[in-house]
Amino acid sequence: MVKSKFNIPYSIDAAVLILRVFPSFFMLLHGFQKLSKVFSGDWSFADPIGLGEGFSLTATIFAEVVCSLLVMVGFLTRPALLVLMFVMCVAAFVVHGADALSDKEHALLFLSIYLAIFVTGPGRLSMDFRVFNK
Repeated sequence: MVKSKFNIPYSIDAAVLILRVFPSFFMLLHGFQKLSKVFSGDWSFADPIGLGEGFSLTATIFAEVVCSLLVMVGFLTRPALLVLMFVMCVAAFVVHGADALSDKEHALLFLSIYLAIFVTGPGRLSMDFRVFNK
């Protein structure tokens, strides 16, 4: 087993990479669905925190597309995760606040994965590590 200078095996970095890429890919698909809705001229969307439908939709697309791509490549990972975690909190606790747990499940699963990556950091197999050496 190959280890780093801090005695952390590279398999941990591989696991973090998997946690970054696969869930972010699925979130990206959610964002593409919303983006295609906008391209078809439909701007209707929930306004869960009172900022307007258009702004809420644009901010959600930014989070689900741009921030997911940033997490996938591991660039500006923690700031991107903060945005994604905020969106997942709004989805779980505001949009689906009064709903059954089964309706909140997807948002809570994404939130838990994003929180785990936020705590561990993006790992050595990331652009953050290459650019910022952290």
